Amino acid sequence: MDEDFFLNRFNDHQRAGRLPSPKLVEEWLDGLLQFLFPEYCPVRFASHRAFRLQYQTNDLKLFTLLESLEDRLKTTPADIREDFEACLPSIFRALSEDADAILAGDPAAQDRTEVISTYPGFFALAVHRIAHQLCGFSVPLLPRILSEIAHRKTGIEIHPGARIGRRFCIDHGTGVVIGETVEIGDDVKMYQGVTLGALSVAKSMARTKRHPTIRDRVVIYAGASILGGDTVIGEDSIIGGNTWIVKSLPAGSREYYRVPGK
Repeated sequence: MDEDFFLNRFNDHQRAGRLPSPKLVEEWLDGLLQFLFPEYCPVRFASHRAFRLQYQTNDLKLFTLLESLEDRLKTTPADIREDFEACLPSIFRALSEDADAILAGDPAAQDRTEVISTYPGFFALAVHRIAHQLCGFSVPLLPRILSEIAHRKTGIEIHPGARIGRRFCIDHGTGVVIGETVEIGDDVKMYQGVTLGALSVAKSMARTKRHPTIRDRVVIYAGASILGGDTVIGEDSIIGGNTWIVKSLPAGSREYYRVPGK
């Protein structure tokens, strides 16, 4: 190997700042989901004390991850860890509502246990609500690592910056893409292959709203693409499969794919 190339790689490693371990991120996420939902937990705890000890052990991993980013945080790792812990009840309530919405919306779902333990849409949402909370605390990098864990496992890509309302249902889910500045209202249902994306990917638009807004009780069927930061889909609309939408639709709209020339 060329010695200059080798030396340059070494110097890059020396210049690199501390980064959170992807393996530790996944371990912490698994432990947190196991704490929130017994459906994810491989063991049953003999006592309340053992349960609390397991949580505290896993919680130390979050502190370690935040500590690795300390010079990029707006406050201390301890403050962020404490603030995140205070949000866990609301995250749990939101996910419980999501599970109920998926159960109510899918005739194939037998019970909540099946939804929580096997549905990729629920797993992707669980990771998103955790990542979005950390994003709200301006934690860098960690939310994106979390979202990519969910993407890798489910085929569902949700940017941690996306704002998602209550009782969100992703049915099937493979190929769903939800961009950074998407806003989704309450009681929205979405099928596989849906893209909520941008019309332009110019870097100059990085800090603008580039992705659509979906109002309450909208249903979006498989393969639909809804694009653009000015695009708003009004309440109670139904978006048919394989549609391409780049303009706003009023409340109660019915938009379906039409064969060209017919």
